[in-house]
Amino acid sequence: MTGRGRFLAFDIGASGGRAVLGDLDGGRLALREVSRFPNRPISAGGHLCWDIPAQWEGILGALAVAALYPGRPIESVAVDTFGVDFALLAPDGGLLGRPVCYRDPRTQGAVESFFARLPRERVFELTGVQTLPINTLFQLHAMARERSPLLAAAAKLLFLPDLFGHFLTGVARSELTIASTSQMYDPRAKRWAPEILAALGLPEGLMPEVAPPGAALGSLRPSVAGLAGLPPLPVIAAAGHDTACAVAAVPAEDDRFAYVSCGTWSLVGIEVPRPVITPEAQAANFTNEGGAAGGFRLLKNVAGLWLVEECRRAFGDGPGNSLADLEAAAAAAPPFAALLDPDWPGFLCPPAMPSAIESYLRATDQRVPESRGGLLRVILDSLALKTRLVLDEIRSLTPRPMERVHLVGGGSRSDLLGRLIAEATGLPVLAGPAEATAAGNLLLQAAAARAISGPATIREVSRRSFPVRRFEPEGGPGPDRAFAAFKDLCRAEVPPHG
Repeated sequence: MTGRGRFLAFDIGASGGRAVLGDLDGGRLALREVSRFPNRPISAGGHLCWDIPAQWEGILGALAVAALYPGRPIESVAVDTFGVDFALLAPDGGLLGRPVCYRDPRTQGAVESFFARLPRERVFELTGVQTLPINTLFQLHAMARERSPLLAAAAKLLFLPDLFGHFLTGVARSELTIASTSQMYDPRAKRWAPEILAALGLPEGLMPEVAPPGAALGSLRPSVAGLAGLPPLPVIAAAGHDTACAVAAVPAEDDRFAYVSCGTWSLVGIEVPRPVITPEAQAANFTNEGGAAGGFRLLKNVAGLWLVEECRRAFGDGPGNSLADLEAAAAAAPPFAALLDPDWPGFLCPPAMPSAIESYLRATDQRVPESRGGLLRVILDSLALKTRLVLDEIRSLTPRPMERVHLVGGGSRSDLLGRLIAEATGLPVLAGPAEATAAGNLLLQAAAARAISGPATIREVSRRSFPVRRFEPEGGPGPDRAFAAFKDLCRAEVPPHG
């Protein structure tokens, strides 16, 4: 069952934010981007930080623009962002400092330091979340280790979508999917893990109440609504985590699929009814994050198009450096000429990505490509092989069948990446929608407004609304030989600076 309605999604990624109007009618969703604003970390106070005032200005401007669009009125608003990063609020609700970007080096050594307090095995048993230095847990431990005055003064912690929800409504509350990225939330007890907070030396009152996906957060503050020329619209905690939104909009017809939500990061996984918290899942460094429609997303968070984006930024805007030009050159380059582990620590935030890749290839006794297209081909071949590696690990953790891969997000625009993933995994790849995150945000709002009856209908509307391209594996020994070498690279210890 589907009805009609207009909804507004704010989708804020690590490189930019945008506002997207969604019109639901006749079982289809039409998207219209009404505003876009940049979002790059800035240097402040010796750290790499998010420019929250600029983001908030972008949101306010987009609300005013969206209010002017003709047609039916907007029924609700929701915000999604990337995971793990957070803000601290003072007792009066004001923002304390600038939220620090997960790529900031302050967490160096924090993983080992925290696990000296509470063992890795116990942390996984409590949270089911993969260990990554960027996680909220280790960011907070780094602050506590440095005796941060901001942490001592804080009354409440909010993740980034919660922060913007607070700015919009005055309500300081979190949402399950974004809370579950922190490595501090117990998905089985459905609460913050007191044992982890105690090991951090933090009071339980610092952590916000956690609402289920689709809950009403509140209404637009009168001051915000007045500036935008809007009524006091409901603000919905649709799914604060962008990946949860994207997975909700996967246009699958059944549950026998894996997903790759590919943007700056590549999230590779499946949906499961219960978290998979086993020694094997911990050893493979998998994570269990809350799903937008109930259940959990068993996945691994691996580097995605960040390597491509940073190479393009280093190349500049000269001739032949458009994404289309580089992808055409990559398609013509020889396959598997060299390989890299996309999750090598030296790729997290290097001064220049091409130089970091060259350093890695030399450190692993591989030839550096002579062309930019060749360099891009190394990245895309490696991303495809990393996808295969993660899917093989999933098969060892759960018997849930995988008959196809749904590639969504910005990476689904790349025909070359879709073809390479099909070749590497031996599975058909269905690519699209590229706008899965915004679509999922909007469709979850529609479900909250009861214009859509449930998760299956969300996926049905997604299938009707967005074209999907299919890539079939062609076979051949090349990917299998490359995969054997790739696994050896992923097991090797390459020094972070080559």
